[in-house]
Amino acid sequence: MPPHALVAAPSQRAHIATVMQVADAGLTAPAAARHDAIIRASWQRCVHEHRLDPTRMQEAVILPQARLREHQEQMDAFLHIARHGLEALYQQVAGLGYVVLLTDARGVTVDFLGDLVLEPSLRKAGLYLGADWSEAHAGTCGVGTCLSTGEALTVHLDDHFDATHIPLTCTSAPVYDTRGQLNAVLDISQLSSHQPKESQHLALQLVKACAQQVENAAFLHRHRRDWVLRLSEAPQFLDVSPDYLLALDSSGRVIGHNRRAQRLFEPVSGAMSTLIGQPLGRLLDVSLGELGRFMTGRAVEQRAVLRAGGRHRLFLSVTPAPVSTPWSPAVDTTPRRPLPVEQPVPPPLQALSGGDTALDRQIARAARLVNSPVSLLVTGETGSGKEFFAKALHQSSQRRAGPFVAVNCAAIPETLIESELFGHLAGSFSGAGPRGKRGLIQEADGGTLFLDEIGDMPRGLQARLLRVLAEREVLPIGATRPVPVNLRVIAATHCPLEAMVREGRFREDLYYRLNGALFTLPPLREREDLDWLIDRLLADATRPAAPPRLSADARAALHRHGWPGNLRELHNAIDYARTVCNDDVVRLDDLPDALTAGRREPSVAVTPVPTPDEDADRLLQALRAARWNVSAVARTLGCSRMTLYRRMKRFGIASPLDDAGPLTH
Repeated sequence: MPPHALVAAPSQRAHIATVMQVADAGLTAPAAARHDAIIRASWQRCVHEHRLDPTRMQEAVILPQARLREHQEQMDAFLHIARHGLEALYQQVAGLGYVVLLTDARGVTVDFLGDLVLEPSLRKAGLYLGADWSEAHAGTCGVGTCLSTGEALTVHLDDHFDATHIPLTCTSAPVYDTRGQLNAVLDISQLSSHQPKESQHLALQLVKACAQQVENAAFLHRHRRDWVLRLSEAPQFLDVSPDYLLALDSSGRVIGHNRRAQRLFEPVSGAMSTLIGQPLGRLLDVSLGELGRFMTGRAVEQRAVLRAGGRHRLFLSVTPAPVSTPWSPAVDTTPRRPLPVEQPVPPPLQALSGGDTALDRQIARAARLVNSPVSLLVTGETGSGKEFFAKALHQSSQRRAGPFVAVNCAAIPETLIESELFGHLAGSFSGAGPRGKRGLIQEADGGTLFLDEIGDMPRGLQARLLRVLAEREVLPIGATRPVPVNLRVIAATHCPLEAMVREGRFREDLYYRLNGALFTLPPLREREDLDWLIDRLLADATRPAAPPRLSADARAALHRHGWPGNLRELHNAIDYARTVCNDDVVRLDDLPDALTAGRREPSVAVTPVPTPDEDADRLLQALRAARWNVSAVARTLGCSRMTLYRRMKRFGIASPLDDAGPLTH
C-alpha cells in the first residue's frame, strides 16, 4: 500500500467498482447511468488520459507556502479584482456551510473564504488555500472537471472519481480572460451534504452569476483605455448589467471580449478562437462612423442594433477610449494600446530594502497596490518594520498629502479605545470633555489609517470597525448621524489572526475585510541585507558627526546575534554603540552585552508567526530572565509597557511581585 493511501469503506469500494465499470465499458455502463454524461466522460479521462488508479484513495495535496505565493503572484492584479466578488458570494452562502474557493488555470487554490473554526477539516479535505484540484491530480471534481470542459457544473458526492471525496459537494464555474482563455475557476463547496444533487441548482446559478461579474470586472479593468461596447438583450439592463462586452482597437477590430460575447458571435466569427481580430462590421450591422450615436446620453430604447447576418436585435452602449481618435476608415490601424511595462517601485518603498529577496518580492507587490482601495494586512514579528512599511505605502500613494494616523490598538486602555477611535460628542459619557472630540478615524480622513496590533482590539469594537470599513462612515459616541470618511486602512499584527478567529477571539468577517492583500515581512535574522541596514544606521543623518567605522569582530557579532527584537533591537544596539565608542570606531566591547555573550539564538527559536502558546512561553521566559522588570522587557521587545501588560493579561501571566497573586500561566 502506498504510504499516503487510505483504507476504503464499503460504500467507497462500491463507488470504485462503478468507476471501474465505466472505465471498462464506456459511457453506457449500466451502473453509472444515474451520473451525468459529463461526469462519466471525466471518469474515462481520469483512467485513460490521466492514468489515475480509482482504487488508490489519496488525501488532498496542499502546496507549500512558497509555491502558493508563486501561483498567487502570477495573477496578483486579478485576485484583487476578484476579491470583492468572492466576499459578496460568501455572504450569500456562508450560513449554509459552504466555503468559497478561487483557483488558477492549473487548479491551485489561490484564494479562500470559509469558516476558520473548521480549518483542520477543510484543510484535510482540500477545501483550503494551496490545494491542487486539477483533474490530472484529484480526478473528477468541481474545479478539475470545470477546467477540462470549460463548463460550469456540480460534482456531487459520488460523482467524484476519488472515493476520498465522496462526502463533498462542489459547484464550479469558469472565469475567462479577455481573449477567451480559461483564467480561473470559482467554486463553492461543502464538507458534506445529505441532499440530492438537485439541491445544488441554486448554488450553481449563484456561482455562474458571480463568475460572470468577476469576469466582466476584469475585462473593464483590462480595457479601461480602449473603446468598449456593451450589449444586452433587454434595454432595461444595458447600463446596469450588460450581457456582452467587446473591446475595439482604433481600426474597429476586436481586441477583447467576455465569454458570453464569444458565444454570441460564434455563428458569425466561425471557430471560437477567431473572435479576436474580427472587424466590427462582421459582428454588428453598424459602421464605425455610426458608433457615436450609441454613446450614453441618448435614450436606451433608441440604441438598438442587429447582429450581422441575422435578425437578432441587441441594445448597444459605447464608451470611448480616454484619449480618442475620430472613427474613420482613414485612421491609422495601429492599435493604441500601450505596451505592458513593469510597475515602477516608488522611492519610499525602495528605501525599505537593501536587496533582500523576500522583502523585495513584498515591495514589488505593494507597488502595484499603492492606489488601490483594497485594505491591507501586514504581518511579521514585533519590530520587523510593519509601521515603516505602512508609512512607505502611504507616502507612495496619491494620499501622501493627507494624514497618516497610526493607532496602536494594544497601547490604548480598553476603557478609552472606543472614544479614541470613534470620537465623542460633548458630555456623551462620564468623563467626556465639554467640547467633544474627533476620533482618530476622522483624523485620518483623506489619508491612511494604520491599525497596529489589530489582534489586541477588544472584540466588542470589532463590529464597529467593520462598519467603518464597509460603509466608510463613523458614528461618534453620543451621535445619531454617521460622519462619512475617506480613508485607506492598513492593519498590522504579530499575532496569528487565523488562530484567533478559530478560537472566537477575532471576528471572521473583520479578518476577511482587513485581509484584502496580505504582506508578511521577514524577520531580521533571515534578511540578506543586514550589512546594508547596519551601515545605514551607522550613517544616521540626524547626527552631525561623521559615521563611525565598524570593526570586523563587531560586525561578526552583529551577524551572529539572533535579533529577537528585530529592527528595533538593531537600531538600539547601533545607537548605543555610536554613543559609547571611541576614536570613531565601534569595537566588540562597544556593543550591548546581549550581543557579546558569544552565543547565537537558534533561528528556529522564534517562528515568523508563533502560535499563542509559543508567544506566551517566549514572553514568560523574557520576564523571568529580567526578574519581572516589565520596563526592561518592554525596551528589549521594542514596545510600550501598556502593550506588554496587555499581552500578559491576554496570556494569563501575572507577576509574582504584584499584589494580585502568583504566576498563573
